[in-house]
Amino acid sequence: MSAPSPIQRLRQARRLLASEGASGVAERALKQALKRVAPAGAERPPIERDELLRAARIANAGWRLPPPLAAAPGEPLTIAWVTRPPGAGSGGHTTMFRLAAALERAGHRCILYLVDKHGWELAQHERTIRSWWPWLGAEVRDAAAGIEDAHAIFATAWETAYTVLAAPARGRRFYLVQDFEPWFYPHGSEALLAESTYRFGFHGVTAGRFLADKLRADYGMAADHFDFGRDPVYQLDRAPAPERRTGVCLFSRPGTPRRATELALLALDLFAARHPEVDLHLYGGEAGRLPFAATDHGLLTPAELNELYNRCVAGVCLSATNVSLVPHELLASGCIPVVNDAEHNRVVLANEHVAYARATPFDLADRLCALVERPLAERAAAARAAAASVDGASWEAAGAAVVRIVQDAVRAGAPLT
Repeated sequence: MSAPSPIQRLRQARRLLASEGASGVAERALKQALKRVAPAGAERPPIERDELLRAARIANAGWRLPPPLAAAPGEPLTIAWVTRPPGAGSGGHTTMFRLAAALERAGHRCILYLVDKHGWELAQHERTIRSWWPWLGAEVRDAAAGIEDAHAIFATAWETAYTVLAAPARGRRFYLVQDFEPWFYPHGSEALLAESTYRFGFHGVTAGRFLADKLRADYGMAADHFDFGRDPVYQLDRAPAPERRTGVCLFSRPGTPRRATELALLALDLFAARHPEVDLHLYGGEAGRLPFAATDHGLLTPAELNELYNRCVAGVCLSATNVSLVPHELLASGCIPVVNDAEHNRVVLANEHVAYARATPFDLADRLCALVERPLAERAAAARAAAASVDGASWEAAGAAVVRIVQDAVRAGAPLT
């Protein structure tokens, strides 16, 4: 969502006063003040009390969810997606909306139910969606107004899993799992609340095989996966001379701890001391003051990212949990991803052109140095090979896999009467 105007903030305040009263608004103001002195990312929107009470009743009844809807062969399905409102360029929402669009192309109807606990107008969120994802035709609704019966009802993050569990709507429950969210938190209440959602009896649809394997093995959860695709925006630019590819870039997300930005910056500091001639580029979120010279681009469009990747030998993209979209985008543009060596990264990426290093500043810096110190011809050949390695991947294939998963699960579990 773009920065709200004063009029939009006034409307927000009116809606919050109407729904929560003066004491509720005062409590929100206090939380905002505390958040300014709290660690980044320390506060998450709380689960509503009535959702927890409804979840408790379902648990006491043996997790008996509302019944599914009948779905005759060939009948178009209605698919509900319960999600937090997207911010501009959100990678997780981009993946979700690609899958929803694939279902729409298959003849099904998708509805987005937005869970907004901050009182913004639905129209603001819809403008963001239509601006950043114009190819998605789904209707946008407010989850607070209720979720209607649907053939498939998707939770899309652990908080929304409670909303989906508490909803009385009929429909098969699904869970789009793009990361293992208990790992987002220290061991405590939030981690345990997130982990418990994998025992709700939903059908998991995961981003990559690692998560599906983990959910089946650790929680006995029914789960299928889709493989990451290649966005055609990202491609090798064969026109410029190879010597133009000289920089190193970093996917910088200081407010997202699992992307390990601080560790990456330490590695870049060591690298910059050894190779001050290499241009360094940061993008994603502003990193603030840096101990080395770099260009901080902030949020870039996909086309701008592709242009940047084609000027870089390597791109640092760390992940302490499931990988982001960035390594696949880098490969498609001929930029070698430098990734922390971990099982969850190797299983999902499964690509010999990814440069792995132990998650220490020294090992990451050494890996970067080795990449930029190769002869020019070798670097150019590596860029071509990296781009070719993802030519066969597509989001159309990922979407087709999800269409099959949803159709099969709905029709296998729905009554025919």
